[in-house]
Amino acid sequence: MKYDYLVVGAGLFGAVFAHEMHARGKSVLVIDKRDHVGGNIYTENKLGINVHKYGAHIFHTSDREVWEYINNFAEFNGYINSPVAVYKDELYNLPFNMNTFSKMWGIRTPDEAKEIIKKQADAEIERIKKEKNSEEFSADNLEEQALSLAGRDIYEKLVKGYTEKQWGRDCTQLPAFIIKRLPMRFIFDNNYFNDRYQGIPIGGYTQMIDKLLDGVSVRTGVDYYDFVKLDGNLPARPFESKEGDTFGKILYTGMIDEFFGFELGTLEYRSLRFETQELPDVDNYQGNAVVNYTEREIPYTRIIEHKHFEYGDGKGTVITREYPADWKHGDEPYYPMNDEKNNALYEKYKEKADGFGGIIFGGRLGQYKYYNMDQVIRQALDMSRNEE
Repeated sequence: MKYDYLVVGAGLFGAVFAHEMHARGKSVLVIDKRDHVGGNIYTENKLGINVHKYGAHIFHTSDREVWEYINNFAEFNGYINSPVAVYKDELYNLPFNMNTFSKMWGIRTPDEAKEIIKKQADAEIERIKKEKNSEEFSADNLEEQALSLAGRDIYEKLVKGYTEKQWGRDCTQLPAFIIKRLPMRFIFDNNYFNDRYQGIPIGGYTQMIDKLLDGVSVRTGVDYYDFVKLDGNLPARPFESKEGDTFGKILYTGMIDEFFGFELGTLEYRSLRFETQELPDVDNYQGNAVVNYTEREIPYTRIIEHKHFEYGDGKGTVITREYPADWKHGDEPYYPMNDEKNNALYEKYKEKADGFGGIIFGGRLGQYKYYNMDQVIRQALDMSRNEE
């Protein structure tokens, strides 16, 4: 077969791009090394519940065009993300809002909350300046930055342990720029996102991806490096599969450093491990879709109860414990480590990619950037339009 495009990766970016090019009359082949489409937003049915296999995915956007676009492929249920944080035997609402502050300090008004936060933050700033023998405050690490923004109580109970688990390092070893600000709402509102449009696709994300890929040739369980004829680590020219298929261009949504054989060095990522448990005799395990565990001593960062994403009731539930993990070659990369060192290395790979004709790179791994789902769609739409 002769195809205009080979799309490597059947996740959200690849699916949107493939749909758009197919709609323009281009011939497209999509391959994915997993045995299913959808990438990390794949949902599978267990006990009649749509389970987010690779972690919770809640769609939210303020981009009206993106919202109207994705609603062509799914009906959204209006789910509002309102996670709960557990610290020892205490429960707090997230994001930080008046419900959080009232529970923490027994206060009722925004002025009371602001006064406590300012008092604690100012005390921390003065302590840090004194320790450094400096008249000016400058945060040298994430801990100092967070303390200067939120004070000791919020930092110790809701930031420190969770952040250290996520990054696998002490907060004193993390750069300050990771927390540029700590959003605080001085209203009684547990809506985690500020975006106008929010929800979960009714029926799960997989059926949404299936609709995007309707009419497109898709092969799952196919590894790019086993499929494409290579010249060393790079695709040989003309672009051709080992079975004789030919391709005009390739969209690659895998790791950009892996594509180039890691020749300039390895970009760093954080990985995740999921522990999913079916509980057929439990109708409601935790009363909320997402519960965060902020103590470092508890190894997982959160427990997801999937039925609450779609307002499920009835007997049986499915929960997933989410464990952050160090990434090494062969592991699934979830989060780019976008610090200065890694971003500088990515720019070198991007320069190589820009000079490598016929290949375009997309998605979190191809562009080495943490994207929310709406940003993935926006990037894929813009890229497809640039191909016209």
